[in-house]
Amino acid sequence: MTKSPKRAQKQVKTAKKAAPSKAARAGTTGKKRLAPKKQAARKAAVRKVRGPAPADLSRATAEVLDRLFEVVTSRRDADPTISHSARLLSRGTAKVAQKFGEEAVECLIEAVSGNSLKLIGESADVLYHLIVLWVDAGLHPDEVWSELQRREGTSGIAEKAARAPAAPAIATET
Repeated sequence: MTKSPKRAQKQVKTAKKAAPSKAARAGTTGKKRLAPKKQAARKAAVRKVRGPAPADLSRATAEVLDRLFEVVTSRRDADPTISHSARLLSRGTAKVAQKFGEEAVECLIEAVSGNSLKLIGESADVLYHLIVLWVDAGLHPDEVWSELQRREGTSGIAEKAARAPAAPAIATET
């Protein structure tokens, strides 16, 4: 059974009502935890809008990114009129990077506004466009996974300090 557009809009509005208000998000920690009943109501609203979860959630892992990478790679030389990935890649690196940046900004906006439903969708868009960027640059996800593994267990502060070039010494005359 297909849902009418008005019914879908009503479900989205219901999901938005279940989101915490700006006043509830205010405070030193940024967000106030929802009561368990409200959390359950919000999850139910998400399920109504997003539809049922796939039957095989065991496949809903980071492996999906590897499969997506293979799809985007296979579409590199496809007809740009029938493949969004091919269209993006045919426009060149600057356009691919611009599109990734746009999606990243949209993701940030939804994170700051506290809209979890839209943040999920925008996050998926960011990951897709990041993969298109990797394909354009000739990178493979394994290279990124290896770098993440190399950094694992290292303090972010220490890792960043190790990347920063040493400040040049300033000679002073006396």
